[in-house]
Amino acid sequence: MDYTKAIGDYLTLEISVLSDLDIEAINKVMNSLESARRRDATIYIMGNGGSASTASHFVNDFNKGLSEYLEQPFRFVCLNDNIATVMAIANDIGYETVFEFQLRGRVADNDLVIGISGSGNSPNVLKAIELAKSVGATTIGLTGHDGGKLASMVDISLHAPVMSMQVTEDIHMIFDHLMMAVFYKELCGKEHMKRNEP
Repeated sequence: MDYTKAIGDYLTLEISVLSDLDIEAINKVMNSLESARRRDATIYIMGNGGSASTASHFVNDFNKGLSEYLEQPFRFVCLNDNIATVMAIANDIGYETVFEFQLRGRVADNDLVIGISGSGNSPNVLKAIELAKSVGATTIGLTGHDGGKLASMVDISLHAPVMSMQVTEDIHMIFDHLMMAVFYKELCGKEHMKRNEP
């Protein structure tokens, strides 16, 4: 079986989406993250499925990858990482509250809350963002497709303009690694973007 055309089509779509990304929105998110770090704010992040993996990856890259070289670290908390807590809330109260419940009485106006939803319509992410906004926390949404409800709710939207969940999730990981690489250089004084020569 020759998959080369399908592979090329996928890569062509990915490159097209990358060329359409809002660089100023990425810059705004980076400034919000850096401001949160400087004021010792908690940065909450969450998602379902592949977006849950992306949320966990953000925490790894910022809490370890960057903070290893920073005197004042980032303070990321991933709301989908404690399986026992998520399952208990889902079973006893309802899956749509698994993130909102963890924020109740904890999130403050000083904090930053990031919701990741490919469709932009994940009910549990939307409820958590609503709660964050109600206490005055800064909100950020990572979305795909048409952005859904999340893109219009948040203070800053990072949108992958594509009707493909796979490419959307690729772009969301690029957001993470792009920001990490730039911070790695600008905040930590480390070069992280050299291409290997043949």
